[in-house]
Amino acid sequence: MSRTAQGATVWLTGLPSAGKTTIARELAGRLVADGRAVEVLDGDEIRTFLSAGLGFSREDRDTNVQRIGFVAELLASHGVTVLVPVIAPYADSREAVRKRHQTAETPYLEVHVATPVEVCSVRDVKGLYARQAAGELNGLTGVDDPYEVPDDPDLRIEAHRQSVEDSAGALHALLTERGLA
Repeated sequence: MSRTAQGATVWLTGLPSAGKTTIARELAGRLVADGRAVEVLDGDEIRTFLSAGLGFSREDRDTNVQRIGFVAELLASHGVTVLVPVIAPYADSREAVRKRHQTAETPYLEVHVATPVEVCSVRDVKGLYARQAAGELNGLTGVDDPYEVPDDPDLRIEAHRQSVEDSAGALHALLTERGLA
């Protein structure tokens, strides 16, 4: 990484099984190949290590998002491109993270991976939709718990209409356009 490398946080928000992590990992590979320092803060890993003990109440979800936002901004302020594939269902939580970055003058992009719940429930990579349908799980974001769609994201990706490579390519193009890749 060069001394002049600019870090940034790229927050990929969307429903469970929307493709957030898959797109983030594809983009990470491209950025590493370009010589960038990259970190993927995967929501499941964060829940295991940084936010262990938190549940899925609105307050706990907000706490989780703020913790992730803090770590992302810290890394980004040191020249790392931080990819954050985390649901973050509430607009005010995402906005608080954006404001933290603005205050620190650290670039922040919000990307909405806009895969419809009908497609996500078929993908169901973690079996969450099946568990919810069977009555074994309550509070599934976008089904029986709210998901507030971003009004004005920096990029909206319809991952159900294009390949992972094309989705990551669109995001890479945005980073390049903004001088962050």
